[in-house]
Amino acid sequence: MGGKNESSSGTLELFLKIGLDERTAKNTVANNKVTNNLTAVIHEAGVIEGCNRTVGNLLYTVATKYPANALAHRPVLLEYVVSSKIKTPAQLEAAFSFLSNTASESLHLKDFEEACGVGIEVSVEDIEKTVSEIFELNKESILAMRYRTNVGDIFANIRKKLPWADPKIVKQLVDSKMYELLGERTAADNEKPTKQKKEKPAKVEEKKVAVETPLQPSEEELNPFLNFPDPKENFKVHTEVFFSDRPVLRCCNSKETLDKHLMVTGSKVYSRFPPEPNGYLHIGHAKAMFVSFGLARERDGCCYLRFDDTNPEAEKKEYIDHIQEIVNWMGWKPFKITYTSDYFQELYELAVELIRRGHAYVDHQTAEEIKEYREKKKNSPWRDRAISESLRLFDEMKRGLIEEGKATLRMKQDMQSDNFNMYDLIAYRIKFTPHPHAGDKWCIYPSYDYAHCIVDSLENITHSLCTLEFETRRASYYWLLHSLDLYQPYVWEYSRLNVTNTVMSKRKLNFLVTNKHVDGWDDPRLMTLAGLRRRGVTSSAINAFVRGIGITRSDNSMIRMDRLEYHIREELNKTAARAMVVLNPLKVVITNFDSASVMDLEAKKWPDAQTEDSSAFYKVPFSNVVYIEQSDFRMKDAKDYYGLAPGKSVLLRYAFPIKCTDVVLADDNQTIVEIRAEYDPSKKTKPKVGSLGVLHWVCEPSPGVEPLKVEVRLFEKLFNSENPAELDDWLADLNPNSKKVVTGAYAVPLLKSAAVGDRFQFERLGYFAVDKDSAPDHLVFNRIVTLRDSYGKVGGK
Repeated sequence: MGGKNESSSGTLELFLKIGLDERTAKNTVANNKVTNNLTAVIHEAGVIEGCNRTVGNLLYTVATKYPANALAHRPVLLEYVVSSKIKTPAQLEAAFSFLSNTASESLHLKDFEEACGVGIEVSVEDIEKTVSEIFELNKESILAMRYRTNVGDIFANIRKKLPWADPKIVKQLVDSKMYELLGERTAADNEKPTKQKKEKPAKVEEKKVAVETPLQPSEEELNPFLNFPDPKENFKVHTEVFFSDRPVLRCCNSKETLDKHLMVTGSKVYSRFPPEPNGYLHIGHAKAMFVSFGLARERDGCCYLRFDDTNPEAEKKEYIDHIQEIVNWMGWKPFKITYTSDYFQELYELAVELIRRGHAYVDHQTAEEIKEYREKKKNSPWRDRAISESLRLFDEMKRGLIEEGKATLRMKQDMQSDNFNMYDLIAYRIKFTPHPHAGDKWCIYPSYDYAHCIVDSLENITHSLCTLEFETRRASYYWLLHSLDLYQPYVWEYSRLNVTNTVMSKRKLNFLVTNKHVDGWDDPRLMTLAGLRRRGVTSSAINAFVRGIGITRSDNSMIRMDRLEYHIREELNKTAARAMVVLNPLKVVITNFDSASVMDLEAKKWPDAQTEDSSAFYKVPFSNVVYIEQSDFRMKDAKDYYGLAPGKSVLLRYAFPIKCTDVVLADDNQTIVEIRAEYDPSKKTKPKVGSLGVLHWVCEPSPGVEPLKVEVRLFEKLFNSENPAELDDWLADLNPNSKKVVTGAYAVPLLKSAAVGDRFQFERLGYFAVDKDSAPDHLVFNRIVTLRDSYGKVGGK
């Protein structure tokens, strides 16, 4: 009996490791058939040490829906699931359908991948366009049925057109479109329709009703921190395998070491965010913050902000101050702020101990010689020098008696290893450079490879989290802690965040800044967090974007810019007040309106503004001189054009219909000087339905007085290519049109009191924020993002 309970406990733990929620896992254990199938799938997939929840849910589906005897190609299917090439239930279903109808000898992976959408990324724009098309086709029915509309049919139609679209984004856009079309739910919408009794026909033939499969939760809805073990598990000794050919080392603390550690931490999670203060943080650091601070917050633990300041030549107080400010702006509160340099004395003493134990030696090879010997897997001529001699030389290094570049302290690791990060890495080097935090006390400085793991241990870090390029350094990380008998944290790497049409390397960013290709570290075109903040992007939108991407080991995270823009719009649509601004003004003189009069009209700050809420409206003056966008006027009308043209009427938003009666041209007989028009005070003129033919505008606030003039900066992608970092001449890929400055834009009086950082939606133009270059008599606005395509551009719908 005890053996059975022990076995059930182990199986439950196995199911929890793959991300099943506890209830599902317990129900599965209670079913012997499902338990056997799922256990077999987990072992076959090679994820007995766990995987992320998205992969785990798909494996559960394979085990429960597609048993081995129904699918000869199950190993192929599992390989695609574990590598995240198949990552949605829709893809899995398509894969099963293809494989179940394919003989073993006739399986062609190219055909298989095409059938189940491997590698296909559906952009937010594609989803928005499809949602808009389907709503337009069903508009009459939706308006009639309102919130009683069968939304499942809408989802089915979208899935038919875009089978690989992210279901979470589809749902958000459908909900948004329903609200846009119908507004708030009314009491009538919540009433159940009255059933009318029908006479039963003589014979009723039963129909099979197709039940719409509910939308599966996307990664955004899953807890991204489920991958990480409890601190109490940091004593297990085994190899962690994520992919069949990629064994990765795990920590191996003794029970005594772990118990001592847990006494200090109270068994809480201790993580750290360890930036090097040699530049400004970018959006990739936003993911690193989210992972480390987020895990601590999720588990009610602690996260250090630790400055990895081991290179005094590249570090500045400016960067330290900036990092603290940005961490706070991103919404994270460090448990403590520390510096690697705080531990320079302990690190030095441990280096002496490492020499005493025979695990380090003073070396005199040059950088070029070290590189050559590593390539040949040859030992340094000084590798086997006497311990006493290394101790004496290391002391001389510390006292400044050896010239810079003439000696280093190297760890005696394994020059024959298959891992180049075990080739006797440098622990200390000589630099006669004052340190921005430690002053001039030291002339030897520890390397990252030496200091990082030791400080993790000294600070009792439970989870040392970093990006995948550090995976090969695990061996060195654990070798050093083991050599010094120090506590070993749990190490886990995740994929870097890379965004299209930009560069993320600090070296490249620094080059752009120092060579004036951009206007500083906070240029709104950069993906630095300072640049995004100045552009007007909120920290909450960035965190939502990062959470949506998830925390995986799949190293294919070149994320399209439009995914970030989706989260920015989602927030600003709810928080940015509406206002009207005309970028390129064209004068319209209303001939039948008294030139000495000004009428105050009410405009909405919010689309769902209620009449009784005065704060939801703002006053906009209406006079006989109006300005519209130049692109909203054409000399020749067209069927698909909804702007103003000779003899044609349009509606000025929140105001009146106007009709063009005359056009005044310059002497060249081509340049339009002004438009003459008449307004319809009774509003009887009916322009095209909805937003079509409705123009934004700005008026002279009083006769002969120019409207509020503002500067508007329009930003496009900084680079033309999606991945400029891969290009040999990446600078040649800079987009010369990435910044356009409009100096003569007109704005409604509401914006006169706008302060730096305030955000607005300029109707039909996009979302904008007040830039720090603004002055009381000169407002400057940065465009954060454009509106969705379905809203149209200036001069369009």
